[in-house]
Amino acid sequence: GVVIAKTNADHTVGIVIKLTSETDFVAKNADFIAFAEQIAQEAIDNQPTDINDLKKMNIGGKTIGDAIDEQVAKIGEKIDVVNYEKLQAETVIAYNHAGNRIGVLVAMNQPHNEKILAAGKDAAMQVAAMNPVSIDKHDVSADTIRREIEIAKEQIRAEGKPEEMVEKIAQGKLNKFYKDSTLHNQEFVKDTSKTVKQMLQQAHPELIVTAFKRVALGE
Repeated sequence: GVVIAKTNADHTVGIVIKLTSETDFVAKNADFIAFAEQIAQEAIDNQPTDINDLKKMNIGGKTIGDAIDEQVAKIGEKIDVVNYEKLQAETVIAYNHAGNRIGVLVAMNQPHNEKILAAGKDAAMQVAAMNPVSIDKHDVSADTIRREIEIAKEQIRAEGKPEEMVEKIAQGKLNKFYKDSTLHNQEFVKDTSKTVKQMLQQAHPELIVTAFKRVALGE
């Protein structure tokens, strides 16, 4: 399949769609990619609320749902829009990675200028490459924290560390998890001397990511 992310002209709304096929042969076909682009353009122009609304919209005088059915009949294999995400914010960046295998949207809290657009693109590339679980520590779910602590404790006990040290070492491993897995705290891949949050705040002292969406083939 293909994943396509787009924003509107003023970078305040972004969408990402995933159109899947059964074979790579179809996914790499120029007509299939053009069809996915048409759907993505319709989505950014009209900003439907969900996939069902998206499929009711029109391209080429027919609904997207009917156009998909036509393509299925023509190609002879199942294709479908299986993901549709939308973000709205002061600034939204869209990034398409690795031949449309990953699409990323990043929402930020400041109106865009050249520096903020560049920082947003860097943050979106970071999301594509490093696949963070959340924006910051406080966004990590309680279930994920519990799971990471339990995994850490099992590892520490397996290493034969005394029980009174287990909790303290587990907390250290949790802090490393935050550093590795939350976007703001990750090392910035293009300059590991700073975190992603520090990179953002070089563009604007109050700039932060408020939301992100990462859609990838095979996930």
